[in-house]
Amino acid sequence: MHYGKVALLAGGNSAEREISLRSGKAVLTALEENKVDVLWFDPAERSLLELKELGVQRAFIALHGRGGEDGEAQAVLNYLGIPFTGSDVMACALAMDKSRTKALWKGMGLPTAGAVTTHADHIPELDVAKILTQLGGTVMVKPAHEGSSIGMSRADSVPELQQALIEAARYDGEILIERWLSGPEYTVGILGHQALPAIRVSTPHTFYDYNAKYEDSTTQYSCPAGLSEAAELAVRDLALQAFQAVGGKGWGRVDLMFDEHGEMQLLEVNMAPGMTAKSLVPMAAKQLGLSFAQLVMRILATSAPQAE
Repeated sequence: MHYGKVALLAGGNSAEREISLRSGKAVLTALEENKVDVLWFDPAERSLLELKELGVQRAFIALHGRGGEDGEAQAVLNYLGIPFTGSDVMACALAMDKSRTKALWKGMGLPTAGAVTTHADHIPELDVAKILTQLGGTVMVKPAHEGSSIGMSRADSVPELQQALIEAARYDGEILIERWLSGPEYTVGILGHQALPAIRVSTPHTFYDYNAKYEDSTTQYSCPAGLSEAAELAVRDLALQAFQAVGGKGWGRVDLMFDEHGEMQLLEVNMAPGMTAKSLVPMAAKQLGLSFAQLVMRILATSAPQAE
C-alpha cells in the first residue's frame, strides 16, 4: 500500500510525554523497516498547522494524554484534511474523560464500578467519610483526564482519601473516586473490529501504578491470560462493546477488572495506547502471530480514508 508522507506524532506536552517519546521511537523504527516515508513530528516543538506545508498525507498518532489522545490533535488533522490513525474527535474526547465514559457505559447497561465525581474546588467541603462509606470503605482516586496511572492513589481512611484528592488535584480539576476492585486486572487490545487476546496484569504494587507499568521488572503479564475459553470470549466481547460504545475505531485498548464477586467491571478505554517495549497491545498481537512491525502497519492501514 502507498501511504505517501506519514507524520509520526510523538512527544507533546502532556504528563505522558516521556512514554509517548518511547512509543514514537519504536513506531518510527517499524515504519522505517517497512520503507514508509516517515517524518518525526513533536507537537511540543512545532505547530501541527505546519503539517500541510510539509506535504504530509497521513498521520500516525503516538501521542498519549492531553493534546494528542483527547481529540485536540484529531481536530487539527481534520481541519487540515489529513487522515490519521485511531478514533475521531468525539470518541477521543469522551474516552479521555473517565467520569463521562463511565456514565455512558452505565447508561448503556455495561458493567462499571460505582463512583463519585468531584471538582478540585469542592475538596474542602466534601463529606469524605460519607463517600468512603458509600463506596464500600476502600476507593481508588483518579484524575479524570490523565492516563498511565498518573496522580492515582488508593485510600481506605478519611485522612488517606483527603490526601489522595489533593494529589489528584495536582493533575486535574475533575477527580473520580471509584469503588476499589480487588479482583485480577485484564487488558484487551482492539484492532479494527477485532478484540485481541486478553492479558492478565499482576503486580506486587498496591495497584498497577506508573512504576509498575514502565519501570518495575516485577510486573507480570500473562497472555494467554489463563481464563477458560468462555471467560476469555466474554472478556473480549465486553471490551469490544465498551470500545464501540464510545465510538472507538481503528485501534485502542480497554482495561477492566473483576470485583470481589467475580463480576467484570470496566475501568477505562485508551484511544492511543502505549507502543513501547513493555506495552500491552503489541504483546497481545504477538499471540496472533503479528510482529511489532506488522502491527504498526496494520494500525497505519486503519487510517481513514483507507489506503488505495
